[in-house]
Amino acid sequence: MSNVINLATRLEGLSATENGKVPPKRRPDARPRKHLVPSEVAALLKAARRSGRYRLRDEIAVLMAYRHGLRASELVNLQWSQIDLRGATITIRRAKGGMTTEHPLRRIELRLLGKLRRESREAAYVLMSERGTPWSTSNWRKVLQRLAAVAKLPITVNPHALRHACGFKLAADGVDTRGLSHYLGHRSLQSTERYTAQSAARFKDFFRD
Repeated sequence: MSNVINLATRLEGLSATENGKVPPKRRPDARPRKHLVPSEVAALLKAARRSGRYRLRDEIAVLMAYRHGLRASELVNLQWSQIDLRGATITIRRAKGGMTTEHPLRRIELRLLGKLRRESREAAYVLMSERGTPWSTSNWRKVLQRLAAVAKLPITVNPHALRHACGFKLAADGVDTRGLSHYLGHRSLQSTERYTAQSAARFKDFFRD
């Protein structure tokens, strides 16, 4: 009987190999997280409200980049002509050949943008430097890194982390892949699936008690 058990064990071990070679073990995914979670975005906004010389501008930058999934170039090139405060909409002109879309503006965005507009009635661009010139992507990256340090965030933060944060947040809220694709301006659904594939929201109706 023991001989039969030993033979079965040996056969089982051989079935897990190819040509007698043990398959390599999968390494755990050690890549750092590249997106922010909502609580970390909230910490960034709090840091913007409480630190720096241009608090209103910095808070608007974080809020708009997050809520509208803006790339760095899309954010710094944002002009007042794209914003309709009365109609509560913003026209997003996507980079990289993405689709131009119109997003709604919520109450907090309207309040902050309205206040900034009153302070800079002649400006063509929403985000301006202290020299009175439009922001550059380098300006935005430096401000964001400063705010991340103030907020003591546990991960390295770059401008694209807020765009990813938008995608993962909306996917977690149950937004469908096509709707999310249009919102982020993706030309291909494959670019959007990184967010929806990892979201538990897509499985919420699989079982019901």
